[in-house]
Amino acid sequence: MHTTTTTGEGRLLVSGKDGPGIVAAVSAILTGHGANIVSLDQHSTGPSGGRFFQRAVFHLDRLADRRCALEVDLHRELGERFGLHWSLVDTAVPKRVALFASKLDHCLLDLLWRHRRGELPMEITHVVSNHTDLAWVGDRFEVPFTHIPVPKGAKQQAEAAQLDLLKGTVDLVVLARYMQILSGDFLAALGVPVINIHHSFLPAFVGAAPYRKAKERGVKLIGATAHFVTEDLDEGPIIEQDVVRVSHTDSTDDLVRRGADVERLVLARAVKAFCEDRIMRDGNTTVVF
Repeated sequence: MHTTTTTGEGRLLVSGKDGPGIVAAVSAILTGHGANIVSLDQHSTGPSGGRFFQRAVFHLDRLADRRCALEVDLHRELGERFGLHWSLVDTAVPKRVALFASKLDHCLLDLLWRHRRGELPMEITHVVSNHTDLAWVGDRFEVPFTHIPVPKGAKQQAEAAQLDLLKGTVDLVVLARYMQILSGDFLAALGVPVINIHHSFLPAFVGAAPYRKAKERGVKLIGATAHFVTEDLDEGPIIEQDVVRVSHTDSTDDLVRRGADVERLVLARAVKAFCEDRIMRDGNTTVVF
């Protein structure tokens, strides 16, 4: 299991209605507590009356001990004075992530491998599958594997078992080619974001055999989209996308192989961005710093 040592590094995320003085206030609060701002990214949707988004990375010795005092000032200055939403993250505490998969292994194995190499700052609390084909990854990667079947007509019971398993143990669920649709009730009860990986640019070639359909249409690009999951199937806010070129000489098997490559790369980027607090939602879109 990958762990993160205490570094004194923190992240401050700020969002809300834009206006003069916000950046100065953030800088004043952090420097007033002795923090050194390492990086600061911001975005506004318009020069006047737009929506403001900011991600600041800072270093503050003994951050855990000094956090409460810092939060008092953040609440007063950012919350009460400017009416902004804010969150403070101690990077010494990794995100707790559950990985869901069915039978296809390319996305799951890629995330497990990157985690083992220390590329993804997260703690894998569960690997969950509706099949037993990937049970071997539990021992191989030293992660908890749980098989929760989803028999026809028993989805509600399966989701109840999943919720019992995940309750209070995750900050994110990743669908690493989990071939089940999550219900709106499940998403509401789960209470944490869910990221999915989808072949192609949404919503092209939905349903079964997408790469065969793509081959039949003679596509010249295939791609993948990582997005947040909502009750509307494959319509959630997009986080990351990429494409690769293909030609008439590529077979359906070639498209499947090359599609798997881009799927795992796009999903890994999205998960990394989440674990590093780079994603900020703006309605049905995202700001990714």
